[in-house]
Amino acid sequence: MNIIQDTLLKWFDANRRDLPWRHNPTPYEVWLSEVILQQTRVSQGMDYYLRFIERWPTVVDLAEASEEEVLKMWQGLGYYSRARNLHHCAQQVTSEHKGQFPPDYEKLKQLKGIGDYTAAAIASIAFNLPHAVVDGNVYRVLARLYDIDTPININEGQKLFAQLAEDLLNRKQPGLHNQALMEFGALHCTPKNPNCLLCPLQAQCLAFTHQTVMQRPVKLQKVKVTTRYFNYLVIKTNGCIYLHKRSDNDIWKNLYDFPCIESEQPMSVEEVIATEKFKQIIENKPFTIIKTSPVFIHKLTHRTILAQFIEIKLEKKLLRIETKDLFLTPETDLGDFPIPRLIDLYLNN
Repeated sequence: MNIIQDTLLKWFDANRRDLPWRHNPTPYEVWLSEVILQQTRVSQGMDYYLRFIERWPTVVDLAEASEEEVLKMWQGLGYYSRARNLHHCAQQVTSEHKGQFPPDYEKLKQLKGIGDYTAAAIASIAFNLPHAVVDGNVYRVLARLYDIDTPININEGQKLFAQLAEDLLNRKQPGLHNQALMEFGALHCTPKNPNCLLCPLQAQCLAFTHQTVMQRPVKLQKVKVTTRYFNYLVIKTNGCIYLHKRSDNDIWKNLYDFPCIESEQPMSVEEVIATEKFKQIIENKPFTIIKTSPVFIHKLTHRTILAQFIEIKLEKKLLRIETKDLFLTPETDLGDFPIPRLIDLYLNN
């Protein structure tokens, strides 16, 4: 065992957080925690993990749930493709592997939504197989330890850091090593204000020696963020409200929102009402505009959504035509449907 491996394990033993999936790291618990915690803080993801485990204690239980149940339980975490992949993967494990995750790195990667990182986490933590994990925390720690200026978000950088992680891996205790390295990045070698002066790896850290800690890791500029304008029609009648199920290959697939008129620029209520799409949705029935919300700003990874909600009351009977994507439901049942965070913010405003 080299000095970095030994130091990380000693640090981890003294500083590790008491997380439920570490008590008995079964493949199901490791997988579930890793999927939930991708792009999610532990403080936020903990409650979701506990609710999932309570509702579906095994991967077979999760496989037997409906996709809508899973999406509803996932609501608020964002990146809903992760939830759909989670459900699909559970069904794969149940149907193709008799409800048991395969103790094999390559076979794990064949499961829906499991890539190199998640496969390495399951293989090492649950099965003690020698595969190194590389997540955001690992990139940062390695970039600082070895003072690497190769960007982490290009192929060359990803290959370089994957090899460094493999070279550093403690092959006798790969699960503990991987957890220690990730935890060290999460708690000590943080993006801002890393505790360099009291760092147990200070003597081995080239970035500390070269005074480049805050310049590591290097990451190329992000993809340009686009702006979309949503004009939501909140159509109410007789204690019911119209919902729309998003089925296109767009954001929030299979979640529910309201009928929406998207525009290339901000629109006034009068401009929305004048559109052909509005006339098609309302079907020329008498209506009253009850109120219009302030503009909600909702930021996603590659886009910013500016949304206004126009509350409409129909004066007469219900709309004549309903489809699987546009239907009427009692307002009191809104809580039963998985909805995007943006819609939740509006409803609770």
